Amino acid sequence: MTRILFFVLFIVAVALGLAWLADRPGTITLEWLGYQVETSAFVAALFVAAFVSVVILVLAVLRYVWTRPAAIAAHMHARKQKQGFDALSRGLLAIGVGDRVQAKRYAGIAGRTLPREPLTALLRAQAAQLKGDDAVARSAFEAMLDAPETELLGVRGLFLEAKRAGDENSARAMAEQAVKRNPKLPWGVNALFNIEARSGDWDRALNTLAIARQNGHVDAETSNRRRAVLLTAEAREIEEGNPDKALILATEAVRLAPSLVPAAEIAGRLGASKGEVRSASRQIVRTWNLSPHPDLAVVYAFAKPGLSPKDRLKRVEYLAGLVPDDIEGAVAVANAAVDAQEWQRARDAISSYLDGVPPARICTLMARIEGGSGDKGREREWLARALRAPKDRAWIADGYVSDRWLPVSPVTGAIDAFEWKAPVDAIGRADETLQIEEWTGPPRDPGAMLHDTGASAEGPVVVDVTPVVQEETPAEPNKARADTERETKVVDEASEVEAADVVAPKAEVANDEAAKPEAAKGGVPNEEAAQTPAEHKPDASVVMPQRPPDDPGVEPMDADETETSLERLRAAHIR
Repeated sequence: MTRILFFVLFIVAVALGLAWLADRPGTITLEWLGYQVETSAFVAALFVAAFVSVVILVLAVLRYVWTRPAAIAAHMHARKQKQGFDALSRGLLAIGVGDRVQAKRYAGIAGRTLPREPLTALLRAQAAQLKGDDAVARSAFEAMLDAPETELLGVRGLFLEAKRAGDENSARAMAEQAVKRNPKLPWGVNALFNIEARSGDWDRALNTLAIARQNGHVDAETSNRRRAVLLTAEAREIEEGNPDKALILATEAVRLAPSLVPAAEIAGRLGASKGEVRSASRQIVRTWNLSPHPDLAVVYAFAKPGLSPKDRLKRVEYLAGLVPDDIEGAVAVANAAVDAQEWQRARDAISSYLDGVPPARICTLMARIEGGSGDKGREREWLARALRAPKDRAWIADGYVSDRWLPVSPVTGAIDAFEWKAPVDAIGRADETLQIEEWTGPPRDPGAMLHDTGASAEGPVVVDVTPVVQEETPAEPNKARADTERETKVVDEASEVEAADVVAPKAEVANDEAAKPEAAKGGVPNEEAAQTPAEHKPDASVVMPQRPPDDPGVEPMDADETETSLERLRAAHIR
């Protein structure tokens, strides 16, 4: 609108000027080279205007002709750039879909049309990576290091190539260079921190963690937790050589992360060894309330030197009372009670976990309790049940199960990945091959534990799996010996490689074996020893399903009550 207004005003001004000249014609005389020209002012003005227009037109033509080569070159360059950027776009799309042929083709076009473009080098490197040509990709990334704008891009590419090739030293060098060039890049700081943590360089990892916190790559809570893990790892490493510094590091770790069990265990143990019993106990109690763990219970029990097993049991009972609903407290009390030979208190501590399918360590504890009470048969039963029980809690990270805490996952290299929990495969149905009925009365005399061999053919059969061999003696001594020597024995073949199924041997009537030598001598078999009164059936029994028709069974082996047999079963369970 403004331009139109100015144009109209310009036309009006010209018209008025021409009209003014027409009203005042006047005369203009020009003498030059013997010529005399006379004309009016109006005509002279028109002549001057036409002359100026012709000059301007000639100058425009000359300028157009003069600038044509440069314009043609600029046009060709623009066309070439358009072709190059189009090749870059199509090449990146080809890499995205995994088309190696098209990616290589467009990378070549981009290299010819846009040789100095940073994206051209990136496309060339990624096309080589897609093709699997590591040497070309590495050379492309190394070429990026010469230009300031592509230096970090080349560093990251070389870092990824080193990681892919498994060259930890080169990867660490590239990460250090990235942090030095620009510490605000999260990938460089995080990569350097992970490499230093995996290599056990705790001091440098702490420095890198400080850089990450300073530049906002991690929040305060995560930074404190990671710092506590690194301090704990360093304290464990120098514990034997420099216990004083290890105590300082572990105490700082507990302050930063009160729920970190290894830090509290080291700090409590080292503090108690230096006589700081009260401070060590407070640290253990604080961490126990947040994360109950068996190691904390052991350290707390032995924090005060010179205590008897019963006094240690009292300390553990106090600690377990702080978390009454956690199984770790019950297990800790049961272990302390076993050490103090308080069998009933140990049994009462874990009684609430015996229903259903108790975990393996509950079964092992019950075996220790029954063995300490003198009931070898029940000890074997619980050890056999422990072989089939769900697995206990352990330190687990990324599917890797460890018997001790580690600061870094051996699978992914992630820091603080281990958690105290039950393995996934511990969740499942119960194995009903072996069922145990709990005895709630006082400990029984093994000599009085007689099994009823006259069970019905239908349903589970309660059997005495121990054959009794009697010598060729008169009937009355055989009767006395049979009444005093028969007891419960469960024969379980435990493989040291894996827990095998519990096989129930065939039931044999001991009195038939005892009657054979009597019949050979013409004697009278002992009928009282051949029949077991029904009222002598014990409350605790081994219930075994009937044998399938195609199962030939396994002949019973000689009973083995030696300590070596018990140790073998315990070793099989531990493995």
